[in-house]
Amino acid sequence: MTDRVVLLPGMLCDAGLWAGVESALDVPVVHAELSEPSITGMAEQVLSCVDGPMLLVGLSLGAIVGFEVARLAPERVAGFAALSTNAGAPRPDQHEAWWRQARRARAGEFCEVVEEILPSMFARQRPVAAGAFREMAARVGTRRFVAQLAAQATRTDAREVLPMITAPALVVSGGEDALCPPEFHREIAAGLPDAELYLVPGAGHLLALEAPERTAELVNRLVRRCAPPSTIEEIDCA
Repeated sequence: MTDRVVLLPGMLCDAGLWAGVESALDVPVVHAELSEPSITGMAEQVLSCVDGPMLLVGLSLGAIVGFEVARLAPERVAGFAALSTNAGAPRPDQHEAWWRQARRARAGEFCEVVEEILPSMFARQRPVAAGAFREMAARVGTRRFVAQLAAQATRTDAREVLPMITAPALVVSGGEDALCPPEFHREIAAGLPDAELYLVPGAGHLLALEAPERTAELVNRLVRRCAPPSTIEEIDCA
């Protein structure tokens, strides 16, 4: 059993993504910074942020990095939660979109790009959550955003990694996630040896912002699944 949860944020997100989740978790957390321009580089950042086994909780890009952590060091993964994500390889249209976004961000249109991305993050208008997303994006900034886009372009098909994740796993999808719909998560759960799959009705992509209480409840459930079974002392009464 690990006594730490490592939280991995999504694109344009930082530790603020987990603000409503962290306070309700039953174990301490470590926030991983994902700033390298490749998925492998980001996974190495995660592996270096703590020693020993860890319970990984990743959302979107964070879960993609988690798949790579499992590929590099499966023995370090004591539990894995994949939220709002995609285990498949990028499509050509995604590569093109990321290239355009990076070019515009470098040309001074970072804020405009953020505003164009924002509607796809939520299932419906959520002013408070949208404000939190804008604040995170401002903290992430242009340089790290461009590095995240470059990392996305290095993604490979992670579905072959799923059988390597033998630890207890959790897969969660927003019922109205336009970016990573529920069918992506059904496929991921089917490929994991020990996974529980949950759908959060009415939620979009950024589950941790839209449904923090439910997200924390499910992560705590995974924490309990990762705990060793209680030992009962046998008393010889003979």
